[in-house]
Amino acid sequence: MLLVLGRRVSLSFVKRVIPQDPVLLSKPILQNFRTIKFRVIHSSTVFAIATRQNTDTMPERRPFVRLPTDVYPVNYGLCLKPDLIDFTFEGKLEAIVEVNLATNQIVMNCADIDIITASFVPEGGEEINATGFNYQNEDEKVTLSFPSALQKGSGTLKIDFVGELNDKMKGFYRSKYATPAGEIRYAAVTQFEATDARRAFPCWDEPAIKATFDISLIVPKDRVALSNMNVIDRKPHPEDDSLLEVKFATTPIMSTYLVAFVIGEYDFVEGQSSDGVTVRVYTPTGKAEQGKFALEVAVKTLPFYNDYFNVPYPLPKIDLIAIADFAAGAMENWGLVTYRETALLIDPKNSCSSSRQWVALVVGHELAHQWFGNLVTMEWWTHLWLNEGFASWIEYLCVDHCFPDYDIWTQFVSADYTRALDLDALDNSHPIEVYVNVREVSLSDECKPRTVDLWDCLEQASGKPIALVMSSWTKQMGFPIIVVDQEQQGDDRILKISQKKFCASGPHNGEDCPNWMVPISICTGEDPGCTKLKVLLDSPETTITINSVSPDQWVKINPGTVGFYRIQYSSAMLESLLPGIRDLTLLPVDRLGLQNDLFSLSRAGMISTVEVLKLMEAFVNEPNYTVWSDLSCNLGVLSSLLSHTDFHEEIQEFIRDLFTPIGLKLGWECKQGEGHLDALLRGLVLGKLGKAGHKPTLEEARRRFKDHVEGKQILSADLRSPVYLTVLKHGDSATLDTMLKLHKQADMQEEKNRIERVLGAISAPDLIQKVLTFALSEDVRPQDTVSVIGGVAGSSKHGRKAAWKFVKDNWEELHNRYQGGFLISRLIKDNHLWSTPPIRPLW
Repeated sequence: MLLVLGRRVSLSFVKRVIPQDPVLLSKPILQNFRTIKFRVIHSSTVFAIATRQNTDTMPERRPFVRLPTDVYPVNYGLCLKPDLIDFTFEGKLEAIVEVNLATNQIVMNCADIDIITASFVPEGGEEINATGFNYQNEDEKVTLSFPSALQKGSGTLKIDFVGELNDKMKGFYRSKYATPAGEIRYAAVTQFEATDARRAFPCWDEPAIKATFDISLIVPKDRVALSNMNVIDRKPHPEDDSLLEVKFATTPIMSTYLVAFVIGEYDFVEGQSSDGVTVRVYTPTGKAEQGKFALEVAVKTLPFYNDYFNVPYPLPKIDLIAIADFAAGAMENWGLVTYRETALLIDPKNSCSSSRQWVALVVGHELAHQWFGNLVTMEWWTHLWLNEGFASWIEYLCVDHCFPDYDIWTQFVSADYTRALDLDALDNSHPIEVYVNVREVSLSDECKPRTVDLWDCLEQASGKPIALVMSSWTKQMGFPIIVVDQEQQGDDRILKISQKKFCASGPHNGEDCPNWMVPISICTGEDPGCTKLKVLLDSPETTITINSVSPDQWVKINPGTVGFYRIQYSSAMLESLLPGIRDLTLLPVDRLGLQNDLFSLSRAGMISTVEVLKLMEAFVNEPNYTVWSDLSCNLGVLSSLLSHTDFHEEIQEFIRDLFTPIGLKLGWECKQGEGHLDALLRGLVLGKLGKAGHKPTLEEARRRFKDHVEGKQILSADLRSPVYLTVLKHGDSATLDTMLKLHKQADMQEEKNRIERVLGAISAPDLIQKVLTFALSEDVRPQDTVSVIGGVAGSSKHGRKAAWKFVKDNWEELHNRYQGGFLISRLIKDNHLWSTPPIRPLW
């Protein structure tokens, strides 16, 4: 799964209080349970009491316990009938299970579902009706009780149940959309990772408990019905000729969090990969053309992964579908990958270059999961980083294969590598590998790997002590800063290297300083692209001799910026590297890494900010988009910090001086021979200059905006964000009203999001409040409210204060909207970070 603006964060669980009937039970029992109702299981005289534990009278949480192993599923036969008017659904489950140990109880995961009847049919035996359903709300479990022990062996568990198509963007939920004629309708869609399959049907909702699935959906005959597998039967419903019963093929053995189904109105485009897999991209009706770019990427990517993994994609089809209301960026459901519209749809005329790149990355990420995550699944959420870490890396390999002109690996350093360093340097970070109980989850067919299994395989293949080295990185928090000094001795360069823990809050002064086993590479000015020496730093400090290095040559640690550590050079070493920035002999990724390391040291209070600004001045000849992007982000952080001081205008002047030469070189119009990266760089530079108050840029932005609004000359997609940002930053109420009108008129979600992200740039306090109010309006999709509020928080000192007050004042509504999902965490993180130094400003 891919999250927008960040990877995974935790999910918490929500107490659902069920109305009680105090007449049914005595007072002592009521202190521990709430009775929903008596339910007649069949027409016999057997009754079952459905109970839910009263979490209000239980101040302490019980320790989390995984599901018992005495009964496990082999196959789920699941039929669901959603009601798209009343937002409920009926379900029938017939699960083939194996009883390992005789028991009179079956414990399953179940949340926000009411079981009507339950029974067990042992193979060759008579049906046994359940006599009670005990719902443990806090643990999201249900215990089915039977009058006698279920004996060891196979059997069928039958459950009839009902549930709600919720509006929380998790489980089986409803997604609002407008038809081409403007009518509001709803689709029924799913999002199960990490622990929300239990909101659609009772199940063993743990990643290691795999089974096959036979899914049927009863849906309106004018709706599209999709699931993980291909349709094998479609017939009228015997009781209602307005409905169809759609049956899907049996899935491979798989985890519950990868199950998916969608019922709604969609168009599609179709292709076939070179290895024979049918690929479809489903779009909102009337927008099939916007699925062609993602289809192109998917058709190229599947054969690439087939060759790379040397394992064929095991399903006959794969569908990619755009969902209107979707909390994450995308979700890798096996054979039915779900996406936000902005992560899948590209309008040939109105989508910008950054959106194309984003769609390519997200498609590459989710398709990688079809093997790494779906075919091979982590044993428990502790090892989730194996899934997401690999997919987050290989998405770049995929895009580099499909679009080599994107220079995507340099962008990886800025977008993922440095961001990971920023987060892992925090005092509240954690090791990569930590035990996760289900309340904290955010989140060969039988293969269920653990971290140690990966190290064992790599160790066998390489003959190197992989486990020993990697355990120092995955089992302890943080990462080192490598401190380097040098001395020339004849024709040799002597390097003194030491390591200590790097902390964003300042130098680590703890008594027990952790050590890492750090692979260190070194290059010199003689050949910047070639590693001259490699060593393994396995102690707090060491001395290294590099032979045949003349006094006028610079020496750089970590060429390619691949080692996960910060570097602090001595003043003399740093000074010697500046010419390599000015004359571009240092590679782009190394120019970026040098600047980013120095800025992080400054932000941690370890060096003066003046040293960073002197280094930034050396980038006067910089041509690379990603290097400028990283510079821009760090200057944005500095600008935000200085907004609390008398030096805010001085830093704006510095930004204008630094960016003006490259702005003049690029100009406003695309030139012949320019490509993807030139378009990204132009938008970045013009937006930075406009926000900093560069008068020529501001004047031209206003002129182009006026022509755009009046329909005289429509802005190119790549210029819209910088122009919108500039006119809003220096605009008034009329500017904001015009922008809100453009938002209302926009038919494409990308354009709506583009406007939403920059609305917070408006400066006047009353207009900031208007933007915040707009964030919670019906005009903004629920998943996008967070971006609007975050945009306000990230744009100015007043915006930060106003956004934080707005969140507190509207906490009840926001919590109710996002309860239990990662968006609530992102909302708090965005506003908390912006109330202090921000991590990633808009420009």
